[in-house]
Amino acid sequence: MTKLTAPNVIPGRRAFLKGASALTGSAAMLAAMNDGARAQDSDPIPVGQAAPLTDFAAADGVEFQNGLTLACEEINALGGILGRALEPHFEDTKQMGDATNVQAVQRLIDRHGVHAVINGYNIGSGAAIQDTIADSGIIYVHYDTTIGHNALIASDPDRYFGSFQGDPAEYWYGPGFLAFLQGLEARGEYTRGNNKMAVILSAGVYSANIANAIKEQAASYGWELSMFETVNVPTSEWGPTLAKLREDPPAVIAVTHFLPADLAQFMVQFSTNPTPSLVYMQYGPSIPVFREMAGDASVGVVYATVVGALQDEIGLAFETRYKARFGQNAGHNAGVQPYDGCMVWATAAALAGGTGEPDNADQNRKVADRMRSLIWRGVAGTTRFNPAENTAYTYPTETKDSSLGMPHQFLQIQDKTKGGLLIAPPPYNTAAFVMPSWIK
Repeated sequence: MTKLTAPNVIPGRRAFLKGASALTGSAAMLAAMNDGARAQDSDPIPVGQAAPLTDFAAADGVEFQNGLTLACEEINALGGILGRALEPHFEDTKQMGDATNVQAVQRLIDRHGVHAVINGYNIGSGAAIQDTIADSGIIYVHYDTTIGHNALIASDPDRYFGSFQGDPAEYWYGPGFLAFLQGLEARGEYTRGNNKMAVILSAGVYSANIANAIKEQAASYGWELSMFETVNVPTSEWGPTLAKLREDPPAVIAVTHFLPADLAQFMVQFSTNPTPSLVYMQYGPSIPVFREMAGDASVGVVYATVVGALQDEIGLAFETRYKARFGQNAGHNAGVQPYDGCMVWATAAALAGGTGEPDNADQNRKVADRMRSLIWRGVAGTTRFNPAENTAYTYPTETKDSSLGMPHQFLQIQDKTKGGLLIAPPPYNTAAFVMPSWIK
């Protein structure tokens, strides 16, 4: 392995620093710490990612790889972590699932000796990789967006000290969506045609937890569920589900399944004979392939994410850098997950005096303590970890202070050739909600 000395981490560091004001807050912190530090060991720091690089979630998996790659390149341009460059390594989780996910992470530890694993999401329980991480004593940041993570860490915080969920759990999508609708009505932007809401979910834990959270609280917002249906996915045939919707049209259709190709087919088939329903979909429409497949039928769809690039100075600058590096069609909203996660970890590691290799739990406990103490403004908003669960707080449902939680973003596709516009929550919103054309 070639050794890298601190001054030669990546060429062009001075040129890069000239644009550091366009980066997130960690850039200035890392630059300052690196200027005052001298690395004792110039070997690169291996950092890993287990992502679905092939199979049905590959569109996201490739962006997760891109996001970590960009973060490592930018951190290295700032001098690395106290003068040591980051060296990313990747393993494919394919169809995902607990067994495959754990095997991929174990390979990262055994083959590459990674000091941290920085993932996007992997489908599964969201509580399996954490044991492998705990046994190795390293740091793990993921965006599985599952309440299972919260429960696991709370059950044994000492064992799972190094596992962090970089965004809020999926549960918060439920009450957050109901509050979003309430806000639209309060502002006079939307008037429900009736009190009926249809909820369509898939069998996975993520989708089911969101749907159940909506179900539990719908009545308190004045909604009655006219449909609560689980569909088998992946699917391209939505005929039976649409027939039921057309028999008893609801004011709102909430689809908590999240794969973009499936959701695109729903909208294509829905648009041939639409019901006068506001259509909300989970996450999938944020991926460009959704708009590419759904075309005109995508316009008007509302979707949400708790971890997407904000449409502000920081977020737009990130989008520009990301697309310049990976192409104009690259999905920066997926790439932001491991990008922000890596930046949080790197900043905390620098503050803690460096990273820890596998079995160096003492040093990694210091890094984890720094991560829990940070209030860090990134591309997706503020990352602040609940110390009891090592998961990010959400705004405005968990905290009413926009500077202390990651915003639960609601977006609407208003042009099939462009990404969704951020319509809530304030103060981050950049556009107004527009009534879909199929609601007369």
